Amino acid sequence: MKKINYLDSILSPVITEKATSQTEQNKVTFKVHNKASKKSIKKTIEKIFKVNVIKINTITKKEKLKIVRGRPGKKKGFKKALVTLKKGQSIDLSLGV
Repeated sequence: MKKINYLDSILSPVITEKATSQTEQNKVTFKVHNKASKKSIKKTIEKIFKVNVIKINTITKKEKLKIVRGRPGKKKGFKKALVTLKKGQSIDLSLGV
């Protein structure tokens, strides 16, 4: 099995109404690689954004079958990580990396 590069473990930030409201609680949500572990996600976020990560919760969304215009289709599944940062620290996602 091929090991993933630590920079490839984070795909994109999740920008939804719920995710933006959680920034007040020092929580940031990212879409991550399906095979990324909590340790690799923590290492990557601390290295890229220079913050201290306290806790990481991961959620795996399963693939769903949908009917699109009368034909069966698929909604791809993904893995997301909810990262809790040290109090007083934050990541500004509007600036970009």
